Amino acid sequence: MAEPDFSGIAVLLLAAGRGERFGGPKLGADLGGRPLAFHAAAMLNGLPFAHRLAVVREDTPDLAARGWTTLPLDPPHAPQSRSLAIGVAAARAAGARGVLIALADMPLVPAAHVAALVGAFDGDRIASSAEGQRMPPALFGARHFGALEALSGDRGAGALLVDAPCLPLPPGAELDVDRPEDLARAAGLL
Repeated sequence: MAEPDFSGIAVLLLAAGRGERFGGPKLGADLGGRPLAFHAAAMLNGLPFAHRLAVVREDTPDLAARGWTTLPLDPPHAPQSRSLAIGVAAARAAGARGVLIALADMPLVPAAHVAALVGAFDGDRIASSAEGQRMPPALFGARHFGALEALSGDRGAGALLVDAPCLPLPPGAELDVDRPEDLARAAGLL
């Protein structure tokens, strides 16, 4: 695997979920003494991305104070596809050659995995995987920006990853905190 080249790559942290299955705003929920959203943000801050972009809602913990360019989700209750469109448009405007899409509610993804994704990136796309399923974090080259911006509904970019190469996540790192029991599981895995 090649040495990771972060030049020109933006990281897009999706941090504007409504938390409906959680029962309300989840990104501010305590996990190991800090808000859930800060775990993914801190891990990504440790890597030399060219741009750090986060799509947020008014109840998202303050990522701007942690070095992120925050982009408000507009309208505030728009689906995930709108978060992607806003973030990818900002990456395009910044002249990024690629965008790594990460979720603020996936607190256990290790930096080494993200660096391996960047190292294996050939300019097209690459996804993470667990149990045979492709998922974020996923890295897309600029040629996919238009397709990412055109997505609709409350779905992510999974349809664009169907035939993409992938790197397996370490066991447990695929945990996406959707419900309170997921938060408890994450706390046990920290």
